[in-house]
Amino acid sequence: MIRCIAIDDEPLALTQLVGYIEKVPFLELVKACNSALEALDLLSAEPVDLIFADINMPDLNGVDFVRSLVNKPLVIFTTAYSEYAVEGFRVDALDYLLKPFSYNDFLKSANKARHQYELIQKSNQKPQIIKETTATETEDNSLFIKADYKMIRLDMNKIIYMESQNEYVRIYLEDQKPVMTLLSMKSLEERLPADWFMRIHRSYIINLKKIGAVANNRVIFGKDIYIPVGNQYKENFNAYLEKHYLGKI
Repeated sequence: MIRCIAIDDEPLALTQLVGYIEKVPFLELVKACNSALEALDLLSAEPVDLIFADINMPDLNGVDFVRSLVNKPLVIFTTAYSEYAVEGFRVDALDYLLKPFSYNDFLKSANKARHQYELIQKSNQKPQIIKETTATETEDNSLFIKADYKMIRLDMNKIIYMESQNEYVRIYLEDQKPVMTLLSMKSLEERLPADWFMRIHRSYIINLKKIGAVANNRVIFGKDIYIPVGNQYKENFNAYLEKHYLGKI
């Protein structure tokens, strides 16, 4: 069973949410809360696996509430405003439901939560996906990222390079289309294995194992992919080259 709480300051919306939760056999409702502050008091004494939270609430809104949590469960946001969706994904919510939503919409989100919860249980990890990053490394050389409203497994052996595009990162892969995810380069750099991936530019992280050549301060992948080396990253990258070069740089 997935232990969950529901948070909404609107009584009718909260009643509907509770009713939906009670219909799902793999969800166990721990408590229905009228505010994020009430939920904070509960979470200090009662661990849960999943939170359904409205975003637009007085005193403490749903996004700030999630950011304030230390031990962070899975989160599905509910909101009447579609513009809050990006804000929700910035704290790596698993999904969001746009009000008014049907039971079928709710069940789809609940099933996403069950899938992610089962992945966490299988890897013996606690639910900690609500971070600035949406990438999680596993022992089989793969990464889980959030893209197109679902968690996608990527084989790190197939990653060529990653490019920052404002608040998103585009991941370029061998033999398949690039994948876009809401993610900061800093967080991604911190999570990737340093002996495998390196940031060589403000906008680029590369797979060191995929380097074809280096020329004119550019890293070359294949025939027509040229990635520039930024000035502030030259020293670190040159140290890597020198370590693996049979000669003198």
